[in-house]
Amino acid sequence: MRRIQLIIAYDGTDYHGFAKQEHAITIQGTVENAIYSLTGKKVDLVGSGRTDAGVHAKGQCCIIDIDTPIPTERFAKALNSRLPKEIVIKEARDVKADFHPRFMAKKKTYRYQILTSKVNDPFIGKYCYFYPYSLDIEAMKEAARRIEGTHDFKCFCASGSTVKDTVRTVYSIEVHEQDDIVYLDVCGNGFLYNMVRIIAGTLIDVGRHRLTAQTIEEMLEKRDRTLGGPTAPPEGLTLLEVYYDAALRYEQT
Repeated sequence: MRRIQLIIAYDGTDYHGFAKQEHAITIQGTVENAIYSLTGKKVDLVGSGRTDAGVHAKGQCCIIDIDTPIPTERFAKALNSRLPKEIVIKEARDVKADFHPRFMAKKKTYRYQILTSKVNDPFIGKYCYFYPYSLDIEAMKEAARRIEGTHDFKCFCASGSTVKDTVRTVYSIEVHEQDDIVYLDVCGNGFLYNMVRIIAGTLIDVGRHRLTAQTIEEMLEKRDRTLGGPTAPPEGLTLLEVYYDAALRYEQT
């Protein structure tokens, strides 16, 4: 039995999120079915975290425990031949038996993309929130700086979450614009339910001068979700990368 790490990229447009559900097409279920088709083995694909319906990933880290004669260096290519084009295994690598993609993650980076052109773009539109209005980037940067740091982020958590500890650390939020796309790169040690999408919606309202940087401080102080902006739609969100301590992660060769 080997523990294999899979780095997975996917277009989540037509999927009901990462986590397996009954009567719904998901990333986890699709990959597990492909592994069974390839190896004849039923496995549990464990990810670094869940992504919601319509959300994408470039670097979702997962593991499987499997007994198969297929060499690890050939596993990704073999598995990709059985996956739909929207899901790609970028890397397969042996990891230590106690490596866990969620509990051992040091930090994650998400990117939220906002397309501000007057008309939508069919080539990139499904990976951006189409928002055809100009945004004050400097105001968004100032507000983003107020979010950075260790705070109780209950005000940036959607209702329905059962998490009791809502304290998280946001290491950085980079805001920049290029070719009518505003990029929000959010790096933190962990994120609450819909946290990045609420950050995005709130910063968009700051960019439209509906909210101010001071609003961020009030939200954090009062822990009041109603003071912030709307939850931005899922299509603009991509999980870019999950970071680990490599010394704890890989098998010694």
